[in-house]
Amino acid sequence: MAKLTQEEILTYLDEATILELNELVKAIEEKYGVSAAAPVAMAAAPAEEAAPQGPTSVTVMLTAIGDSKVGVIKVVKEITGLGLVDAKKLVDALPAEIKKDVATDEAEKIKAQLTDAGATVEFK
Repeated sequence: MAKLTQEEILTYLDEATILELNELVKAIEEKYGVSAAAPVAMAAAPAEEAAPQGPTSVTVMLTAIGDSKVGVIKVVKEITGLGLVDAKKLVDALPAEIKKDVATDEAEKIKAQLTDAGATVEFK
């Protein structure tokens, strides 16, 4: 059997149908004991390891208002977009859900704002 050049092999691959290429892959797998799927499975493994381990969204709960109730009401009003009366009602009804299903980085910012105003905040 004559030895094929790389160029001849590449020309064949360019001209072959999907069915012919599929049969070629199966024949190579059987003859040489390799698997075309192995590199794909190994490439997917690091992506799974890089996935975040914690929750991606949380609910920000106000659990205590501290010494500065007015300051906390102002911050809650700013965060939620509520009017002054509704923000006061929310702060008076502790524990209160400030924002639901928030990304963790945004939740940390909200927590920092409320903590600076003297409030105590938890994530659920």
